[in-house]
Amino acid sequence: RCLSDWSSDVCSSDLEEKNMGIMIALSLLWGMQLAAQDMQSCPMHKEHMKEQHQADVEKHGDEAMGFPHDATTHHFRFLPDGGAIEVTVNDAKDVDDLSAIRMHLKHIVMMFSNGDFSIPMFVHSQTPPGVTEMKEKRSAIAYSFEALPNGGKVRIKTLDHDALNAIHDFMNFQIEDHHTGDKTD
Repeated sequence: RCLSDWSSDVCSSDLEEKNMGIMIALSLLWGMQLAAQDMQSCPMHKEHMKEQHQADVEKHGDEAMGFPHDATTHHFRFLPDGGAIEVTVNDAKDVDDLSAIRMHLKHIVMMFSNGDFSIPMFVHSQTPPGVTEMKEKRSAIAYSFEALPNGGKVRIKTLDHDALNAIHDFMNFQIEDHHTGDKTD
């Protein structure tokens, strides 16, 4: 409460500052809402989001794998009894990345065999299709590492129909999210 003319002036000034602060805060909130709506209405918004997702997949992949995606080639193969994840170096003289590929793929075999799919979940920022079923059916799925001249391969095999469908769902997602161009059938 203001008790004198002098304090009334001070109280009025304080009240005006509070009101101005509230108006500024409301204006900022309204502006942010308009900006968010404007981004959604941008005809290229979905394309921007796809580009950002792809950049995130590549960044997370490089971190998780221990070698750069642009120095290697990935393939995800559908096979009648499962599939294969193949990674090779682009330059046959790149012995450091060749070693990193083989070490990474051996690690993937161990993790997947134990039902641990945290690396693809980190790389893609989501649980890839098929992972839940592959975890449930892990006793029906065999994972093995095979060295290739310029890289390596994780071979995934099963005789279980449901596990096979899950493996193919997983591989299809990898093909699409990594844009490998591999056949999906």
